Amino acid sequence: MFRIRRVYDMVLPTDRVAVTQMQEILRTQFPALPVGDIARIPDVLRNPLKHRFRSILFVAETTPGHVCGFALLNHEPNLRFCYLDYMAAAVRMTGRGLGGALYARIRREARALDVSGVFFECLPDDPALCHNAAMLKENIARLRFYERFGARPIANTRYETPLKPDKDNPPYLVYDDLGAGRTLWRGETQLIVQAVLERKYGARCPPGYISDVLASFHDDPVVLRAPRYITSPPARTVPMLVPADQQIALVVTDQHAIHHVRERGYVESPVRIATILKELAPLDLCARVAPRHHAGRHIMAVHDPGFATYLRRVCQEIGSRQSVYPYVFPVRNAARPPRDLPVRAGYYCIDTFTPLNRNAYRAARRAVDCSLTAADELLRGQRLAYALVRPPGHHAERCAFGGFCYFNNAAVAAHYLAAYGRIAMLDLDYHHGNGQQNIFYERADVFTVSIHCHPRFAYPYFSGFKDEKGAGPGLGLNLNIPLAEAMDGQRYRRVLAAALQRIARFKPAFLVVPLGLDTAKNDPTGSWSLHAEDFEQNGRMVGALNVPTLVTQEGGYDNHVLGVNARRFLNGLWHGAFAT
Repeated sequence: MFRIRRVYDMVLPTDRVAVTQMQEILRTQFPALPVGDIARIPDVLRNPLKHRFRSILFVAETTPGHVCGFALLNHEPNLRFCYLDYMAAAVRMTGRGLGGALYARIRREARALDVSGVFFECLPDDPALCHNAAMLKENIARLRFYERFGARPIANTRYETPLKPDKDNPPYLVYDDLGAGRTLWRGETQLIVQAVLERKYGARCPPGYISDVLASFHDDPVVLRAPRYITSPPARTVPMLVPADQQIALVVTDQHAIHHVRERGYVESPVRIATILKELAPLDLCARVAPRHHAGRHIMAVHDPGFATYLRRVCQEIGSRQSVYPYVFPVRNAARPPRDLPVRAGYYCIDTFTPLNRNAYRAARRAVDCSLTAADELLRGQRLAYALVRPPGHHAERCAFGGFCYFNNAAVAAHYLAAYGRIAMLDLDYHHGNGQQNIFYERADVFTVSIHCHPRFAYPYFSGFKDEKGAGPGLGLNLNIPLAEAMDGQRYRRVLAAALQRIARFKPAFLVVPLGLDTAKNDPTGSWSLHAEDFEQNGRMVGALNVPTLVTQEGGYDNHVLGVNARRFLNGLWHGAFAT
């Protein structure tokens, strides 16, 4: 079995390994290829404009870090065509369906880019052009393979003229219309051929070569060679199912229901997860990933060890049907907290409505596992991941819980990802993300942004002001955008656009989005009036940043619209990231 995924850049270690292995396959399968062409592939991926093509690399992996094949596709948006530069399998993987899977993925990508078709070179099946019998047999097999998809050589031109007169095995130019039955006109084809020859071969072409080839195109429309190997008509449609690597990795907390606070008015209830999942079920953009256990050191990296230990111990001591609410806040003598653990709750809590009970620690601990599992999916090459968790986390500070939050799921994941590059956190909850502000306030590698209702009107009241900009190495890297008590979707998007511009200038390797859906109209904890279409547009704007993105679920308590709004945000996020 193998998995095909796109490599977007060289940020992740797994992507750097994939490119190195892809280069090795190139050396093995194309021994005549100039060494410089192979060596410059990382630069092609990093600097597409420099090489005048937008290069798109797909790798097939048997396991993460073990590449068994690849395809390198070049996209020319102005002339609206794609050029398949290389496609190859590792030596021991040929003949196992890998080529068909890679080419099918190439066709889908090209179809999504709305191009006229895919062009590529294929060595000839004419004995007059290929004098090596073994190679001629391989060429025939390759052209038969492509003919199954409807791709055939362009006829009646001199494209297969060798660069050097004595050179054997000059390639045909093959065209695949992606099943659209499209007419290929001479003028546009000449422009495409000119671009291919100039950009791929450049100075290697002898004087007058390119103009001679272009002048040989007489047919209008351009004629393709008649089918030679496949008698039945090829499939004319390109399946547009969402590829696995473009799906949103959906990690759902599987122990959230054990934390069920039944007190009247406690809105952070288990039904929230079920409501969202019901709406996501028909959405083919998501792929469920089981949460995996992660070591407790990841929590200790962002939370005070004494605080984390306290949560574990106090929850173990509480009776099965009890809830402990802070009622004493011993801030006047922080050096001597109360001996009794339930009484000590106020030493670590910022409010009086976030209870401790026997299962709070277990549920919060599992929510962290989910956020870290989602982060792992980004490190494996997924571009989008959604940790559907409860309890939420963005109000949990380094040494404090509150606002229904115990551990800061988003902050733990952000710190985990920060080992691989700079992080931007964009908190879209109605309430200020005081947790990540407190945790990352003096760090230069994490840019924290929060768009929220002004603390004059909304919880947590004591933070979220505009003048809180970070300190020390983190000065200027905490951006609070407090907004009015009344806010509609249009005004919100203007603010979001400005925040996204700031994030783009920071150039993060990853984006973490603590997503609150309590910005919706009639949410019991908010006062804004965003509708489902607003969430979709917001998601599209975030996705358009084109940065690997992890979304963690935070607030949102109107179960009549909660699921719809989550689905619309994720739908917009996906289209912003992948739709063209």
